[in-house]
Amino acid sequence: MAYQALYRVWRSQRFDDVVGQKAITQTLKNAIVQKKTSHAYLFTGPRGTGKTSAAKIFAKAINCKHSVDGEPCNECETCLAITEGRLNDVIEIDAASNNGVEEIRDIRDKAKYAPTQADYKVYIIDEVHMLSTGAFNALLKTLEEPPQNVIFILATTEPHKIPLTIISRTQRFDFKRIGTQDIVEHMAYILKEIGVSYEEQALYVIGRAAEGGMRDALSILDQTISFSDEKVMLADAMQVTGSLTYEMMDQYIGYCVAGNVEEALETLESILSSGKEARRFLEDILLYCRDLLMYQQAPKLLTEKVGHLTENFKELSEKTDAEKIYQLIQILSDTQNDIRFTNNANIYLEVATVKLAKTVRKPVTALETSGASPVDSGELTVLRQQMELLQKELAEIRKNGVSSKEAEPVKQAPRVAASRNALRMPTERVYQVLNEATKEHLLNVKNVWDDLLQMMSVTQRAMLRASEPVAAGPNGLVVAFDYEIVCGRAMDDNDMQLAVHNNLSRLANYAPNLVCITRESWPKLRQSFISQGKETGEGKTVELEAISSEDEEISLLPEEQQNNSNQVVDEAVAIFGTELVEVIND
Repeated sequence: MAYQALYRVWRSQRFDDVVGQKAITQTLKNAIVQKKTSHAYLFTGPRGTGKTSAAKIFAKAINCKHSVDGEPCNECETCLAITEGRLNDVIEIDAASNNGVEEIRDIRDKAKYAPTQADYKVYIIDEVHMLSTGAFNALLKTLEEPPQNVIFILATTEPHKIPLTIISRTQRFDFKRIGTQDIVEHMAYILKEIGVSYEEQALYVIGRAAEGGMRDALSILDQTISFSDEKVMLADAMQVTGSLTYEMMDQYIGYCVAGNVEEALETLESILSSGKEARRFLEDILLYCRDLLMYQQAPKLLTEKVGHLTENFKELSEKTDAEKIYQLIQILSDTQNDIRFTNNANIYLEVATVKLAKTVRKPVTALETSGASPVDSGELTVLRQQMELLQKELAEIRKNGVSSKEAEPVKQAPRVAASRNALRMPTERVYQVLNEATKEHLLNVKNVWDDLLQMMSVTQRAMLRASEPVAAGPNGLVVAFDYEIVCGRAMDDNDMQLAVHNNLSRLANYAPNLVCITRESWPKLRQSFISQGKETGEGKTVELEAISSEDEEISLLPEEQQNNSNQVVDEAVAIFGTELVEVIND
C-alpha cells in the first residue's frame, strides 16, 4: 500500500483521541449516552483542530450497536464502513465545490428517505460558509424541521460568514487552538509508536510553528522525518520550519538591549543570508520578547510551554527591564504591520534593528534623549514654581477658614462652560436635512426604530437607547442624544453610523446619512433654521411635525406662541367682555 501522511494515519477514531477539545467531546458523549442528540450541529474553529474528525466519530458513535459511554467500538461493520467512507447513510460534502442551490435541493430531497444501513442518516457539510445565499435559504427549512433520524453536522473555519438564521437552528461548538504542550505530547506518542527517535526541543519548535493546529503539526513532523533520515533533531526542525534557534535570538536581542547597533546589524545580516524569511524572523523575535517578559512574571508557566531555556536567555530576562521589553515588542509589532505590503522587507528589518538598539532602557532617559530642547527644562522650572505658589495659596485658604461650599462654584463653573463648548454641533448638515425634511420620512423611521435597535450590537444599542429621531429627509436623518458624551461618541463611531444606514435600508427601504446632535441643542437649531428662512425671504415651507418630536410647547416658536395666545385672549373678551373683575376667595 502507498505511504500515507501521518495526519491521515493518526486521525482520531474515538472522542478520547481528539486532542485539546475535552469540553466538546465530553458534551457529545453525554448527549449520545442520554439520547439527547440534536438534529443539527455547527462545529467552528481554526484549521486542524479536529472538527471533521469529531463529526465522523459522532456519526460512528450514534450508529454503533456496541457503543460504550458514547464511544464507538471501531470494530463492528458500521464503524469500519464509516471509517473507510463506504457507508451510504453517512454523507460527507465539500461545500467549497458543491455550493449551489441545486446541490442543496438534492440533499433536501434525499434526506426525506429513511436510512438503509444505519439508524441515523448523517450529513457532514465541510466548509459550509462557502455555500451561496440561495443554497443557505434552501437549507433553512430542512434544518428547522428535518426528517426523523437525520442529523446535519456543519463544519467551518469562518462562522461569521454563516447567516444567523442558520446558526440559530444548530447547536454550536467552538473548537479552540490546541496548546503547544498538548501537541508536543501527542507527537511524542506517535513517534514512540512508529519507532522514531527525537529530541524534545525539536517537538516544541514544531508545536509552536503549527500555531495550534494538530494537522499542521503532523505535516511538519512528517516533513522533518523525511528531511532528517528517520530522526527528529532540533537543527532539522529549525531548518524545516525556518525558525531561529534560541542561540541566534539570544545573540540578536542581546546586542539590541546592549545598544550595539553594528553588532546587531551584522547578526541580522548573518541570519537573513542563511535563508531565514523576514516575516518568519519577525514572528520568532516577537515570541522571544514575549517569552522574556513571561519568564520575568511566570517562569514555570513558560518552561511548560517552551521546554528547555538557554542560560543566556535567563540572564537576558533578568537584566532587562520590563519597560524596555514593552518598547521592543511595540517596535517589532509596528514593523510587522509595515512589511505586509512591501517587497523590500529586509530594509524594514534593518531600520527596526537600529530602533531596537537605540531604544534606551528607562523612560526617564528616553525623555532626555528624544530631542528635548533646553526650553523644556525651563518650562519644567516654571511649573514647579507655580505648584509652590498654589500650595501656599491653598494653605492660606485653609487658615482663613474658607468653606468647601464657597469654593465649589468657582471650580465647577469653568468645567461646565468647557463641557458645553467641547462638542460642536454640525449645524450645516442639520440645515441640509431640514431643507428636505418630511413628516412621512420621520414617521417611517419612528415606526421601525425599536426593530432597528434590536439589530444593532450591544454597545451600539446602548448608545441609541439614549436618543430619538427628530427630523428626517430623503438623504439624512437627525438624531438627538440625551447626553453630550454619548453624542460625541456617536459622531466618531463610523461603524455605528454605517450599521444604522444599512439596517434602515433593510427595514424601511430608506438609507439616510446619520447626523448626531444633543437634545439640548435641537430646539435652538430648529428655531434658527426657520428664522433664517424668514429673514432671507426664501419662503421655506417646512411642516412642524416633520422636524420635531418634542412637546408642543417646545415645537412652537415665540411668534407662534404669541399668535395662539392672542387668539385665546380675543375669544375670552368676546365671551366675558372687557371689564376687569377681581375674585376674592373666602
